Amino acid sequence: MSADDDTPENPHDAAIDWVVRMKEGTLSRKEQAAFEAWLAADPAHAAAYDDIEQLSADLSGLCLPGEAKPARVSSRKLHLTAAAAIAATAALVALTFGDLSAFLLSDYDTGTGETRQLILEDGSRVELNAKSAIALHFTPTQRRLSLLRGEAWFDVTPNPARPFAVEAMGGTVTALGTSFDIAVERDETRVTVTLHRVAVASGGQETIVAEGQQSTFARGIPARAPAPDDVAQLTAWRRGKLIVADEPLSDVLTTLGRYRHGLVYCLRPAICARRVSGVFSMDNPLQALSEIETSLGLSAFRLSNYLIVLHE
Repeated sequence: MSADDDTPENPHDAAIDWVVRMKEGTLSRKEQAAFEAWLAADPAHAAAYDDIEQLSADLSGLCLPGEAKPARVSSRKLHLTAAAAIAATAALVALTFGDLSAFLLSDYDTGTGETRQLILEDGSRVELNAKSAIALHFTPTQRRLSLLRGEAWFDVTPNPARPFAVEAMGGTVTALGTSFDIAVERDETRVTVTLHRVAVASGGQETIVAEGQQSTFARGIPARAPAPDDVAQLTAWRRGKLIVADEPLSDVLTTLGRYRHGLVYCLRPAICARRVSGVFSMDNPLQALSEIETSLGLSAFRLSNYLIVLHE
């Protein structure tokens, strides 16, 4: 925790700092007292320190492709490499199980950097964003789909006798002669209407969202009041673009993660909290990342193009 920031850090982030300080030399009395106080403050701190200390030992002989084995890994490289390794391990566990579950349940899905257009048996059109999955539950009397992950745009063929509804995160979006976009984002679902209206049912209530409006809902919670939004910006992915206006870097990195293999990790939470604005091409997410680094005055430590740590 920095002196001018009261936001607690992840115990592993703090542990990395302490391990690096130990590697750089003997702690002062003040530093030693602070270290011991940090260890005693929470059992998770001691566990995190043990993890990183072991990881630093494992990384001490790290040799990147094309490099001669160094006599000693610099503390800076140790710091960044350990951070990247921690991020990779945690993300790998979370992403593997989430992706596998969606894949097994889906009828149609897309991979990293892949978009897909579908024509359903009723003539309705679906466009899947990257890393997205849907399951179909069509019967003679109803057309129901489940958005299991990611984002999809729907252009529905009208049929009042056979309603068209999309389920996502405990809620249901029913078309009222319309086209609309649904995106599952972390712990909430975003609904954007591009034509006509939809009915959003969540948390025991129903909300009508009109053309040019957006609403969001979470599991068991009613949808927020619809509000006008920039539909072209929110659906820019259909044109291969990412348009962001004053959004947290963490959200932008999540979106870029749909279009490239690998992980990008912020060394400090404050870095991921920085705001980003711009128009980026999804055809070249590495270039987009480079442009963001430059605009925010950041540097990138790359173990490869697949494992990147952003730092100041």
